[in-house]
Amino acid sequence: MYIEDRDLVSIQEVRNHIRKAKKAQKILAQMSQEQIDTIVKVVAKACYEQRVHLAKMAAEETGFGRWEDKVLKNALASQGIYEEIKDMRTVGILREDTVNKVTEVAVPVGVVAGLIPSTNPTSTVIYKALIALKAGNSIVFSPHPNALKSIEETVEIINKAALAAGCPEGAVSCIHRVSIGATNELMRHKDTNLILATGGNAMVRAAYSSGTPAIGVGPGNGPAFIEKTADIPRAVQQILDSKTFDNGVICASEQSIIVEEVSKAQVIEEFKRQGAYFVPEEDARKLGAFVIQPNGMMNPRMVGKPAVEIGKAAGIDVPNDARVLIAEETGVGKGHPYSYEKLGPVLGFYTVKDWKEACDLSLKILHHEGVGHTLSLHTQDETIIREFSLKKPVSRLLVNTGSALGGVGATTGLFPAFTLGCGAVGGSATSDNVSPANLFNIRRIAYGTKELADLRKAERQVAEVKEACCQVDTSLAGEELLDELVTRVLAQLSKNL
Repeated sequence: MYIEDRDLVSIQEVRNHIRKAKKAQKILAQMSQEQIDTIVKVVAKACYEQRVHLAKMAAEETGFGRWEDKVLKNALASQGIYEEIKDMRTVGILREDTVNKVTEVAVPVGVVAGLIPSTNPTSTVIYKALIALKAGNSIVFSPHPNALKSIEETVEIINKAALAAGCPEGAVSCIHRVSIGATNELMRHKDTNLILATGGNAMVRAAYSSGTPAIGVGPGNGPAFIEKTADIPRAVQQILDSKTFDNGVICASEQSIIVEEVSKAQVIEEFKRQGAYFVPEEDARKLGAFVIQPNGMMNPRMVGKPAVEIGKAAGIDVPNDARVLIAEETGVGKGHPYSYEKLGPVLGFYTVKDWKEACDLSLKILHHEGVGHTLSLHTQDETIIREFSLKKPVSRLLVNTGSALGGVGATTGLFPAFTLGCGAVGGSATSDNVSPANLFNIRRIAYGTKELADLRKAERQVAEVKEACCQVDTSLAGEELLDELVTRVLAQLSKNL
């Protein structure tokens, strides 16, 4: 009796995908910018047309979020990203500097491994496929098992459109027999050239330790500071709209609110008026114990669920019209569950004396979890914005906008992306909203413009000018000293010409 070894079969499947992807990528690398752009345009259009179907499929399969909001994410990942990249030069000669005689040529990285989370499955697949193809790469997807069917459907739609537009077969593929062994094989294979990892800490760490170059994104745990000069009703509206969008599964969404004592009462009143529910102290302990498990991990039962459903699961009474659950918090770290990332409509609420204390507190929150990711600030004080921008260890400081859609570039001028780099401080290879520019290398052709004798002559001239300056009468001051220095330098330069 034959018994199939699932792990071995899945590993072999990966090897087959990579072999075809490598062959396809060699063909993509020979295509013109116009050919690549045609493929990207057709794929984006096909995905946009199926945005509702894919959104409903993802919501039904994973149980996360709202399909209506996933439609918007699919639209951003397809049409939104296409509009951003359609005129981007990614193939062949990028720039020619005739003055310095340097020419830059785009070189695709090759075969990309795309690791996909269950929280944003279809939109992330569309996005990664488009930016990979735009840069002349092939891509092999490793799906989260809880979103396998919707990811497979998305890849099928992409493949059908891409092949019709002249894309080589095997340029976009997906692991169907999902396993840890298959994902590891994909990341470590000698012909995988780059990993795009979007997911939890364990996945990102595995990507960076695989030996293959990787762009990984860890957790977001962004604080939102409502400073006293903010338009409070607007700030509250933006935060609630952001935190309830797709039931909070976007990692850039707000995780905690920071307010000053002077405006606390007004902010609380406004949150309540707009549908937030402040959880009483005893219930807050129950909710916190449910949301964050004893090991410090987020409870998957709360991810992407509505506020009322989360309340019921936690065993507390919540009004039927509650949009977001808010609990007051005083500390950061172990024993303070609301200081952790919560991918659902649950927020921690902190009170501080002034913006300087808010600055320090947000720093503690970020270093606890989410460093390098995103922070949002609601204020009319440009000085405070500048102070935060100089001191906060984040890659995105969002001002007067909702964090979820602002971070992914939907309500800001940032590149629309579903992989948000956290920079070196966050353990990431980039701080960018990852785009096609991150998926090709640049070959530089540089012409000689100087000889060794020219370098030696320049060094002598510098030494002579320094010597001339040393001969200036140091008793001079102000404009007289400046005039004397200029005169001597100009005289020495005239000798050298």
